[in-house]
Amino acid sequence: MKSLPPIKPALRARVGLYSIGHPHYWVQFEGLLDRLLGYGQFIERQIEAWAEVSNFGMVDSEEQGHRAGDYFNEHNADLVLCHAATYAMSAFVLPVVQICRKPAIVLNLQPAERMNYARTATGEWLAHCCACCVPEISNAFARAGIAFHVVSGLLGLENQPEGAIAHEKTHAHPDAIAAWKEIEEWVRAAGVVRTLQHGRLGFLGHTYPGMLDMYSDFTMIQAQTGLHVATLEMCDLARLLPTVTTDEKATKLHEVEDTFIISEDSPADPLAKRPKPEQLDWACTVAVAQEKLVREFNLDALAYYYRGAPGNENERLQEAFILGHSLLTARGIPCSGEGDAKTAIAMKICDILGVGGSYSEMVATDFVDQTILMGHDGPFHIAISDQKPILRGMGLYHGKWGRGVSVEAKVKTGPVTTLGVTQTRDGRLKMIVNQGEATGGEILRIGNTMTPIRFAMKPREFMDAWFACGPTHHFAMSVGHNARLFQKVATLLDWPFETVSL
Repeated sequence: MKSLPPIKPALRARVGLYSIGHPHYWVQFEGLLDRLLGYGQFIERQIEAWAEVSNFGMVDSEEQGHRAGDYFNEHNADLVLCHAATYAMSAFVLPVVQICRKPAIVLNLQPAERMNYARTATGEWLAHCCACCVPEISNAFARAGIAFHVVSGLLGLENQPEGAIAHEKTHAHPDAIAAWKEIEEWVRAAGVVRTLQHGRLGFLGHTYPGMLDMYSDFTMIQAQTGLHVATLEMCDLARLLPTVTTDEKATKLHEVEDTFIISEDSPADPLAKRPKPEQLDWACTVAVAQEKLVREFNLDALAYYYRGAPGNENERLQEAFILGHSLLTARGIPCSGEGDAKTAIAMKICDILGVGGSYSEMVATDFVDQTILMGHDGPFHIAISDQKPILRGMGLYHGKWGRGVSVEAKVKTGPVTTLGVTQTRDGRLKMIVNQGEATGGEILRIGNTMTPIRFAMKPREFMDAWFACGPTHHFAMSVGHNARLFQKVATLLDWPFETVSL
C-alpha cells in the first residue's frame, strides 16, 4: 500500500557529536588531528540522514569538555555521541555529560578491519586505538552515575582515504553494518522522544466504561512522555460539521474510493453489508470534520470513545468515526478507540519510526495453524495492509452502539512486532514487545481488521507468558522485527521493557 502524506511530520532528533583525543599527539604526529576530525565529519554526514547534527569537533582537554557540554545545551541536543577517535583521558569526557545531561552514546568505531602490522608506526596505530580509552570512560561514567551505552564495530568508510596503509573501506563489512544499524536505532529512538515531548494527544469523550486497563492519569502521561493531553468534547467535533463544504466532502469521497475497496455484502455475516450511499456520505462528512478537529487542536494522536443516551446526535456522530480515524492514522495521527490513551502512544511511537502502528487486540487462536488472530473493529494503519482495505457497512457494532462503515484489512505477510504500553503498580509506563510473523492464513469477513500471527512459542505457551507481564488488552501492530528499536525508545524514556517472544 502507498503511504498517505502526513498531516504533521515527525520531528528529527537533535544529535550532539564530538571526537576525543590527546593533545600531545597533535604535535608529535603531523596530520593525525586532521585525519581524526575527518572521521568525525564522516560520522556527522552519516547521522544527518536521520537527525540534525551539531558537531563540536575535537575535545582534548577538560576546558574543551566544558565548552562542548555548553555547546550541546545551546543546540538543544536530545542525544550526545562521543566519537572515541583515539586515546583520550576520561577527565576530558566527563564534563561534557555532566553539563549536558542527555543520553550518552560512546562510538567505538575502528577505521580498519585490522592494521597493516608490517608497516604501522606509532602515529598510524594511534588512528586505530579508539577502544583503548573506552573502558576508562565507562568507569568514569559508572562512578559518576551517568547512564551510557557503547556501540562497537567498524567505522564503515565508503572510500579508502588517501595515504591509508590499512584497508579502511569497510562499509560492507558485517561489523560496520551492525554498528551503524545500532547507531541509527539510537538516533531514530531519540527522534521519537523529541516528537512526543513536543506533541499533543487528544482525548475525545471518555474511556470505555469498565475497562480498568485503559484508565490512565493524564499528568502521569505528560510526566513520562512529554505529551500534553488535550481534553476534547463531542461538541468540539459537532460544531465543525456545518463547516464541511460539498467540495471537501467530494474530495474526501474520492480519497476513500482511491484508498479502499467498497465491499459487497459479506458472504458470512448478515450484519456486514455493502455500505449504503448515505452511510458513505455521512462517514466522509465526519471524516472531513475529524481532520479539521486535528488541525484546530494541533493534535499528534487521538484516543476517543463516546457512549451517551440511545439515539442522541453524538451517537450518530460516533457511528462514522472508524473511516475518518483510519485515514488520520494513515497520515501520522494515530487514533485509538475505546479511550485507550496508552495504545495511542504505542501507535504514535510506531508511526514516528515508520513501521505502522495499527490498533489491535487478540481476536481468537487458530490451534490448527498455531497462530493467534490479532486485530480490531477500529482504526487500521493503511500503510501496512497487504492490499487495499475493504469498507463494509455494519448493521451493528459489536459491544458498542450504533451502525455505520467499518474497515476490514489484514497486515502484510512477514515479520511483525507488537508494541503494548501498559502501566505498572507503581504508576510507571512500561513497554511490552513481542516479535512474530504475519501469515497468509484465513480471516473473518465481518468488517474487522484481522491478521494471523505466528510466534516462536506455541500459542498456549505464548499467551501464558505474555499475560503474566500484565499487558493491556490493546496494542499497536508494527511491520518488521523492531524489538531492539523499541527497547532503545524505552531506554531513552526511562520505561521498563519486557518481552517474551523475539
